[in-house]
Amino acid sequence: MSGKILTACTDIRVRFSEVDMMGVVWHGHYVKFFEDGREAFARKYQFSYLDAMNQGYSTPVVKMNINYKKSLRYNEPATIETTFIDSEAAKIQYDYRITAQKTGELITTGSTMQVFVDRRGDLVLSSPPSFIQWKKKWGVLV
Repeated sequence: MSGKILTACTDIRVRFSEVDMMGVVWHGHYVKFFEDGREAFARKYQFSYLDAMNQGYSTPVVKMNINYKKSLRYNEPATIETTFIDSEAAKIQYDYRITAQKTGELITTGSTMQVFVDRRGDLVLSSPPSFIQWKKKWGVLV
């Protein structure tokens, strides 16, 4: 049974290097914004890539979905909200919402799925014990 919902927010400001010649964020940079969200989540809930690596796993992204609603522009502040989606399967799923700080408008939504891969590069079919312990620690798994 799933318990607590874990969410982390982080703020960004669109840099000049992230916009196209029209001053609009190039669509591919939203992938990086999702990564920024995952790293903010990792800091808040002590669930980093390095922790997984130290346990003998890597967690590659195997699926991503991005829904563009509006555009961010140069120097615009925005908030990335990252929510962990619990699953019984050996995978890590996040949902994302990027909103404009000034107006609160929804800019982008999306999701990612990561899997656990061992040091040989083989897919791990059961959740690693450390991942189960992490879910229990934060009240996701009750």
